[in-house]
Parts: sequence; C-alpha cells; structure tokens
Amino acid sequence: MTSISLDLNDAALRDRAVHAACGRAPFDVLLRGGRVADMATGEIREADIGLVGPLIASVHERASRSDALEIVELDGAIVSPGLIDTHLHIESSMITPRSYAGVVVPQGTTTICWDPHEVGNVGGLSAVRWAIDAARDLPLRILVEAPSCVPSAPGLERAGAVFDPAAMAEMLSWPEVIGVAEVMDMRGVTTRSPKMRGIVQAGLESGKLVCGHARSLEGQGLQGFVAAGVESDHELTNRFDILEKLRAGMTLELRVSHEMVLPEAVAAFEEIGCVPQTVTLCTDDIFPDDLVARGGIVHMLRCLVKLGMNPVSALRCGTLNAAMRLGRRDLGLVAPGRRADLVVFKDLADFAVTEVFTSGQHVASNGTMRVEMRPDTGVAPTHTMNLKPVSASDFHIPAQGTHARIYTVHTPRSTHWAERDVEVRDGKIVLPKDTALMTVFNRYGETSKPGQGVLEGWGEWSGAIATTILHDSHNLAVFGYDPDDMAAAANALIACGGGMAVAKDGKVVAMLDLPVCGLLSTAEPEDVAVLFQKVRDAAADVSTWEGLPVMIKLIIGASLACNPGPHVTDLGITDGMTGRIVTDMVIPA
Repeated sequence: MTSISLDLNDAALRDRAVHAACGRAPFDVLLRGGRVADMATGEIREADIGLVGPLIASVHERASRSDALEIVELDGAIVSPGLIDTHLHIESSMITPRSYAGVVVPQGTTTICWDPHEVGNVGGLSAVRWAIDAARDLPLRILVEAPSCVPSAPGLERAGAVFDPAAMAEMLSWPEVIGVAEVMDMRGVTTRSPKMRGIVQAGLESGKLVCGHARSLEGQGLQGFVAAGVESDHELTNRFDILEKLRAGMTLELRVSHEMVLPEAVAAFEEIGCVPQTVTLCTDDIFPDDLVARGGIVHMLRCLVKLGMNPVSALRCGTLNAAMRLGRRDLGLVAPGRRADLVVFKDLADFAVTEVFTSGQHVASNGTMRVEMRPDTGVAPTHTMNLKPVSASDFHIPAQGTHARIYTVHTPRSTHWAERDVEVRDGKIVLPKDTALMTVFNRYGETSKPGQGVLEGWGEWSGAIATTILHDSHNLAVFGYDPDDMAAAANALIACGGGMAVAKDGKVVAMLDLPVCGLLSTAEPEDVAVLFQKVRDAAADVSTWEGLPVMIKLIIGASLACNPGPHVTDLGITDGMTGRIVTDMVIPA
C-alpha cells in the first residue's frame, strides 16, 4: 500500500476538506448511519462522517449529505478514534512489525509506541535502526522510542550491547524516534549514576518523551524518580500504587498483560470519582497466541467494561488521553480537521470491530485486512547465538563435603532471598526434589561460567525449558531438574539461533524457532501462535507448580535484574535494588 504519512497541513488538502465540509464539493468517503463516540463530551451521538484524503472533513447531522465518491453504511454502529497503544515490545509477540500490523489493525489499533528494547539488547544500535526501517510504510502507525536501558541492570547482567548517554543522544536525533523508552534502572536514576543521569538528561534536552518503569517504587524513591524527569509508568501493582503514582503526576499505562491489576485500577478511579486524563492503555508484553485469539488494546477495553468502567471512559484512555500524552493533536477525536484514524464497533460491550480506517484509507473489514501490505524489508539481524554446545556437566553445582548450605531464589512472582541445606554427592550438589535449577549462559561471546540459582516454589520438575526470550538481556536460560534434559533443550536453541524449547526424557518435545535476534519469527502470526501454544502446553507438563497458566511469562521474566529481589542472570544471583551479586550460591561454612 502507499505511505500513510501524508501531511495534514498541506494547503491543497485543507482547501478540499473545507470545500467538502461546506457542501461545495463531495467527500471522498462518507460513513453514514452510525453513532459517534465523542471523546470530548462523553456522548454517544448520531452523526455521519465525511472524509477527504487522510482528514476528517465533517461530522454532521445524520442523512443530511449523500454526496461522496464512496459511502459506507454503518447501520447504527459506533465510530471511535483509532486505538492507541502507549507502550509495547513487539518482540514479545514473537513476530515482525509487518506481521504485527496485520494482526492488530483489524482489531482497531491504528497507532502504537514501540520500545525495541529487546532487539536493542541483542543487536545494539544497528538492530534499533532495523526496527525503525521495519516499521515504515505499514497501515499501522509505529512510533519508535529509544531503548534507555541496554542492559536494564548494568553490572548485574551482560547484554549484546551497552547504550550510554551518547548512544541515547544519537537515537534521539533520529526523526523517527519520539522519546526515551521505559527507564528501567530505577536505582541508577535515584542514586544519580552518571550513565542514567546522562540518559535521562538527553531525553529532557531533546524535548521528547521520557518514559518510565517504576516497579514497587514508593515514597521518597518514587518522588526522586519523577523529579529526575521520568514521566510515565506501566509497572502498576495495586490500588495504592496507582493512586500514589497518579498523585505524583505520572502518566499511567494500564496494561492488558497484567489483568489482575485492572480491578485495582477501577477501584482507584471509583475512589477519586473520575478517570484522570493521565491514564492510558498499553499491552507491553503480549504473547502471539493471546494476541491472535483475544486481541491487544481491544481486549483490554472488554476487560475494563466488564469490571464496571464506563465504556466511553475506557475508550478515552485508549484514544484521546493517549494522543494528549504523545502530543499528537491530529489523533484521539472524531472531529473535523483531525486525522481519519477510525474504528467502527458493533457495540461498546464486546467491542466487535467491523471497519478500520487509517489516515482515511479503509484498511480492514470484519477482522480481515483490505489492503496488501509490503513484504518485510531490510536485512533482519540473525545469527546472534554466539555460544558453543553445552553438556550435562554444565548444569552441575560443585561443592565439597557431604552437605552444604546454599542461597536460593524463593517464589516465582515476588522473589526474595532464602537459604537451604542440601546434600552433596560426588563433589556436586543434589538438588532437592521440590526445587529447580536456573542456569543462564551469556550468548554474546563471553566465556565465563554461566550464572546459576536454585529456585524454590516452582513445584517438582520432570523436564526442562530453555529460552532466549529472557528479559532483558535475552541470554540463554535453562530451567529444569535433570542435567540431560537441560542440555537437550539448550543445544536445540544453540543450533537454531534462538527461541524456546521444552525437553523431557533427554529429548526435545516442543520448540519454536525465533531466528531474528533469537526473539522473532518471520512466519505467519497464526503459525507462530500454534507453535507457541505447543511450547506452552509442553512447559505445563514438566512441573507440578500450581501457577502453570502463567509459567512462561514468569520464565522469561525470571532474569529481570532491574526489579527488586533476587534474579538469576549470566553473572549469578543478583538484586536490582541493592546491587548484590552472588556468583557462587554455596555459602562458606
């Protein structure tokens, strides 16, 4: 399809729109017989909408005009501004930007803010440039942010690149980049580390957005984080956290990938009697099967309305509030002079999408793209697995004597430090049956031994899971109990260039190849969704842990060293809030 980045301020275009609005010329497209979801007034009102090129020329009385080159009959359906996703990582959906657009545009999403943090951690600045190129000329407006934390926890993990303030300044100089992506090194910001001070300052001096990641920050730490210039957060945990961050002036990005927090958000809004204009919606990390089956922002709207939130208020978060946050005066309203990014819903309960327009182009109908998208462009970064095959002995934990005491990582969700007495046999630790071993290999050419940690609270294991999707440095992590299973899963990914694999009885039983940065597939989204679901199902069969439905999500976040508590990285067991590193889990006698 042709480019949708048309200049709305072209004088000839405005002339045409004015003439059409005043009845002196026909519209290009007339949406007739529908109702408008008015984000300015909160009304659902009857109106017809006339489009000229990428512009909305007129929103006028029903049936008062019929002069148009094309008429689309809406039969009482509701027209909303196109949905805006204020924070996400396309990489979590494991497909390329082109494929991603093909899934979410028919769902009503017309603009997204992409933090290519994951490919940046793997491939550095060249991978970010690839991301920008891959996002061009699609029926989805992809606004790219500059990854701020590569790696996310300096000194606690090693990635494929390191972005310093100079790298941030360079990315911010690129016209496609809209700001600093989520600032994750909270400790670095609040202690005023030179690196994070420089990165945030580069964002402030650019005049562009400075986005945040404020997991569990409160009190003085939160105040300092915001005082540094960080403006937003999506790491919301409960009603009190939401209210404190709203009162600190942050823009909140409620995320569908953490549905358990949405009731807390609705309760917070009820407590203060309104939904603040600083509340937006995002998907952050959403897996391919969920994206295809349930949808992104549109699924979040369904969730919020089912929880009792006013449908127009929910829509406003995903449209006008987001547009205001982004400084996009052309988006967020169904009104004359605005960009014709429009989505037509059958109703505001199920939010079934019938039609989608992007910059005036009729791009999707009833869940299917109407336009042919260009193929994937550019040379994608592949061959990023710089790691030799491993053996079962790499998963042994050496120790002396007959017994030892070790540090452990307790509980999968909110981790904390613990200790455990274990048996030692033949010079290596015997893992207790109710534990699992997590081993993280640096896949970027470092030759040091892998980081290891014993996990408690994950049930008993009868197989292994390996992944190169590992927030945020995306090294190769292997989880399991039996060394032979762990080696089989790891070597399968080393051979294919990355992805996810599950092994049992020494053999791989499910696998998803992700050759682009070890994170993305070039296959069709539906095919990726099927393979990923097989990995999910196989993973649920290797552990007795009761939290199996969210196991994969916790697996890929188990190395998130910027968050509080112990996390296993390629350097050992680390703590993002204290900076502690344990390279040998065996506690000296």
